[in-house]
Amino acid sequence: MVKHVILWQLKDELTEGQISEVKAGIKSGLEGLKGEIPGLIDIKVVTEGLASSNADVMLDSTFESEEALKGYATHPKHVAVADGKVRPYTASRVCMDYEV
Repeated sequence: MVKHVILWQLKDELTEGQISEVKAGIKSGLEGLKGEIPGLIDIKVVTEGLASSNADVMLDSTFESEEALKGYATHPKHVAVADGKVRPYTASRVCMDYEV
């Protein structure tokens, strides 16, 4: 199995109201991919970190294999969520993929 973990920081120019909407959109969009993409075992988005956090949103996902992760990256449903709900609102992205 492969874990795919991403941390995002949202853009500074977002208002508090926009931040809440963006976080909800990222969470519903990405978690809505469960059962839609071959090889995706589990997917969870955390939007409310502790005050000590320096990231705004975390994706924690599990795939059957590295090949399944590669398929997810280019799957049209994932690309639609990434292009519509994530990339327009994020300033930075850090990713770690590893085998478990």
